[in-house]
Amino acid sequence: MSTLSGILGIILIIWFWLDSARARELAVAICAKACDQRNVQFLDQTVALRRLGVSWTTHGIRLRRTYRFDFSEEGMARHSGHIVMVGIQLLEFSLGLPSYMPSDPGQH
Repeated sequence: MSTLSGILGIILIIWFWLDSARARELAVAICAKACDQRNVQFLDQTVALRRLGVSWTTHGIRLRRTYRFDFSEEGMARHSGHIVMVGIQLLEFSLGLPSYMPSDPGQH
């Protein structure tokens, strides 16, 4: 019995590692595309897992992962954004920037 539980434990660890690698790859691709669409520079080696949890969905239990990443607007300053994935589905993406930018910088 202990051999079987050991094997199941190893299988669970391998599954978790592969699933986490797949989710991170998807998060990197989503971040890169979204930053490109918003004309900001995505710093692709900065995607890091910040939070891991469990989420109930209509398809059952899924892992909920929150990643933090860095980007630059003009190549000078670094800014942080985040992405939330439930399983391999995008739940939330944020650059932490205001969604409305006036065309005239003098306007308030």
